[in-house]
Amino acid sequence: MDSTAPGAAPQGLDAFRRGWQTQVGDDVFQLPAFSPETMGDFRVKGNVTKVHGAAIADLHAASATRTADVPGGDQDLVAMYIVRRGAWTLGGAPGRGDQTVSAGQFLARHLGRLTAFETSSDLTATFVVLPPGGLRPLLGSRAVTGPAQSAEIRLLTALTDMIHTTVADLAPAGVAAAQSTLIELVKAVAKGRFDDVEPRLAPALTQDAKDLADRHLADPELSPAMLARALNVSVRTLHRAFAAAGEQVGTYIRQRRLHEARLALAAPSPLSISELAAHWQFADSSHFTRAFKKHYGQTPTEYARTAPAERRG
Repeated sequence: MDSTAPGAAPQGLDAFRRGWQTQVGDDVFQLPAFSPETMGDFRVKGNVTKVHGAAIADLHAASATRTADVPGGDQDLVAMYIVRRGAWTLGGAPGRGDQTVSAGQFLARHLGRLTAFETSSDLTATFVVLPPGGLRPLLGSRAVTGPAQSAEIRLLTALTDMIHTTVADLAPAGVAAAQSTLIELVKAVAKGRFDDVEPRLAPALTQDAKDLADRHLADPELSPAMLARALNVSVRTLHRAFAAAGEQVGTYIRQRRLHEARLALAAPSPLSISELAAHWQFADSSHFTRAFKKHYGQTPTEYARTAPAERRG
């Protein structure tokens, strides 16, 4: 895609759009509407490659670009911006300010809606679009930023260069593997930046862990280690995030399991104490009874006897 000839716009923008449609289409990332002020001198060229459900674009802008004032529209993807020259300014989520990725820096974030952006007139950058999958739980509403010369980013850009030159010869399995490798490298970048999670990021990570735990309360594998693996952070980072809120991961899991067991005891046909202990992953009925009485002040049997009266009341 090349629209760098001076005076070529607005035909230059049309040529760029046609190139994007041919190489990528709208199913991965839909190009936004550009501001009329920058359409009149739209000189941007790029090498764009679709990789299964992902896309890679090496972009060189000879003119400044800016999207229309009202971006609008829903989308669900993870985008990474690696800027080698110039600057790329990204509109923030509602209530958040803009973010500028300067030369020598990268930024990765999950996008749930189209957001405005603008680029300088001397931009050289790589833009990577990925399906959210396992990246969205890791990123949440956070943005990962850092130096473009980090080892992981250098490995990522080396991979994107190789993909550009080989994707046309890859079999479908090879294309899928290339996408998976891109995703795993972005995970590695994010994990490296979050492993010493900042206090302001702890609430989002804690909530992500709680939501995940709530979906797996009956799973015998549920543990801090399992949650940390699923969220691509270290166990230490997960414990630190909970501690920042005055909580403990294991305590949260145990209390949620006790709560679900209490609801089951109040059901019209409750399970036996042994069945409840096994279902909610307590070591045995004695352990379950001790934990229940400590938390609620009654044994499960005592609570089961009073629960029908409570329901009638």
